[in-house]
Amino acid sequence: MKPNTQQLQDLTTQVRRDILRMVHAVNSGHPGGSLGCTEFLVALYQNLMERKEGFDMDGIDEDIFFLSNGHISPVFYSVLAHSGYFPVKELATFRLLNSRLQGHPTTHEGLPGIRMASGSLGQGLSVALGAAQAKKLNNDSKLVYTLHGDGEMQEGQNWEAIMYASAKKVDNLIATIDLNGKQIDGTTDEVLNMGSLKAKFEAFDWDVLEIKEGNNLEAIIAGMTDAKNRTGKEKPVCVLLYTEMGNGVDFMMHTHAWHGKAPNDDQLANALAQNPETLGDY
Repeated sequence: MKPNTQQLQDLTTQVRRDILRMVHAVNSGHPGGSLGCTEFLVALYQNLMERKEGFDMDGIDEDIFFLSNGHISPVFYSVLAHSGYFPVKELATFRLLNSRLQGHPTTHEGLPGIRMASGSLGQGLSVALGAAQAKKLNNDSKLVYTLHGDGEMQEGQNWEAIMYASAKKVDNLIATIDLNGKQIDGTTDEVLNMGSLKAKFEAFDWDVLEIKEGNNLEAIIAGMTDAKNRTGKEKPVCVLLYTEMGNGVDFMMHTHAWHGKAPNDDQLANALAQNPETLGDY
């Protein structure tokens, strides 16, 4: 059975605590984007994706996910652990020497749930297209999901992949763009204004929908269910997900400052007080 809204919210709060504690423990990592995408990844793994028990790299007859903006690994690791891919207690090894939980996910570490090494931005969609076309060749009806940062859309390889996806009618793919309007050096408009991503994707002949409340679990589930219903119609699907970087921690919101900075002891205590323990800390 799928968890109800309260159970999803409890998990979201616990994942936020995991993110904050992981990054604080090693004084390194990317809390801002991780906190902003927490609801999305919780909803994806707990409600939306059709997943099998266990993990195998082929992902046959199940939905699969690729994280392209790999620097938000804290949220990815926490959601994978809480979804049964590896023990939650392993989160305590984040970014330590010889850990499977490095700052950017890597496949050679053998961590269940990780399907590509990501961190060099702009490559996730290309990998996902290969997986999506493999599913078609294998008569596998399940879907391929991806997540990308909006700043990542400044990378040229994305647009080659976006052009290819529509030209080859890769319609078993749902690419989600985290639109928080911020990147490491400032707002995306200040760093490199991209204009309307909606208009750009539509010009490349994608089916585009928007989730305006990207930090609302029910809105995410409704929007992504709509996206699923649009697959199989000879167009790839793009979801523009409007989120707030640092969501759930008041002093991390409405600024790009926490893109890649860890909280100190006092800041951690403040942030954790805003996200009370729900499912137990690792």
